[in-house]
Amino acid sequence: MDLHASWNFPTAITVGEGCLDQLGERCKALNMTKVLVITDPGLADLPMVKQAVDFCTQSGLEAQVFSEIQGNPTGQNVRDGAEVLNAGGFDGVVAFGGGSSLDAAKAIAMIAKQGISLWSTEDIGNNWTRIEDSLMLPVVAVPTTAGTGSEVGRASVITDTDGPHHVKRIIFHPNMLPASVLLDPMLTLGLPPHITAATGLDALSHNLEAYCAPFYHPMAEGIALEGIRLIKDHLPRAVADGNDIEARTQMLVASSMGATSFQRGLGGMHAIAHSLGALYNKHHGLLNAILMPYVLIRNRSVIEDRITRLSRYLELENATFDGFLTWVLALREQLNIPHTLAEIGINLDDVVLVGKMSSQDAASAGNPIQLTDAEYSLLFKDAVKGKLT
Repeated sequence: MDLHASWNFPTAITVGEGCLDQLGERCKALNMTKVLVITDPGLADLPMVKQAVDFCTQSGLEAQVFSEIQGNPTGQNVRDGAEVLNAGGFDGVVAFGGGSSLDAAKAIAMIAKQGISLWSTEDIGNNWTRIEDSLMLPVVAVPTTAGTGSEVGRASVITDTDGPHHVKRIIFHPNMLPASVLLDPMLTLGLPPHITAATGLDALSHNLEAYCAPFYHPMAEGIALEGIRLIKDHLPRAVADGNDIEARTQMLVASSMGATSFQRGLGGMHAIAHSLGALYNKHHGLLNAILMPYVLIRNRSVIEDRITRLSRYLELENATFDGFLTWVLALREQLNIPHTLAEIGINLDDVVLVGKMSSQDAASAGNPIQLTDAEYSLLFKDAVKGKLT
């Protein structure tokens, strides 16, 4: 199968080996003349970032790199990036890297020219209407991991470190969706197996929680269903052989499908993962991967029929909820994902706080069962102790 294509849903997307060479022309088509390439410190000195800058300059654009982005990007990262953008007179942004870089870049492009605080645009009520659309800068997104799908998302998750407790806040605007996306599997070849696994299971959590969300959106449901199948077929291959171009390509697409489908909603995995990511600064995808079976079991009474239907589509040998849970547990083991949060250094010291933060997280609204603070605390406790009930 030829895995080169261009689509216009949910935005302009080009997928295929080597498509990064279109970067400069994509920026020019959006009337950019001076581009800020936003990435993270781990990528900034790698050849792929220099290549991205070269493709911009070869097209007659000025380009500069900003890389002061943490693994869980903070409001200060966004403010720093906005300051650099304004000082340099940039008129466009290339979001280059994993989900953290993409989220930060989208937030910087949105807020830099606005003259209002980032937190005033948090996804609560109609806060997004405070943004003046004409002052937002265009974004070309180039993901280097297959996980968050932020390249096709209309929101960014940014950690607020200004208060007594770190909190992840969702910043939203419909036009945060990048105008153009390049899915080049060559950029993901250097990912180590454990990052490939964690980010891939993040993509699974997006598709899976969207599929289980209790809202009416058949289009998103269908996208999620096929996204899960692509992950089932290709994530183990991508982890086993990091140079498998077909598997890498299909995982990039499945990641974008996950972020497209979660317009339908997310759920308890993300509600707790956001809380733990803010408090403990752990990898978001790994948190979702660990939490997945515990949240599935907690929601079983409501999602069992839906999961059985999914199991049939995946052609599992045991096409039931139990069969699907067995597949999830086996996949995590195959990919060397820890079974408990304790294994990554998270204990029960903040059990009450985690419960409260999780129930208040925006993702909790999409959980099939509305859980209280105490119920989220209990769910968190089970994931720390490894209790599958």
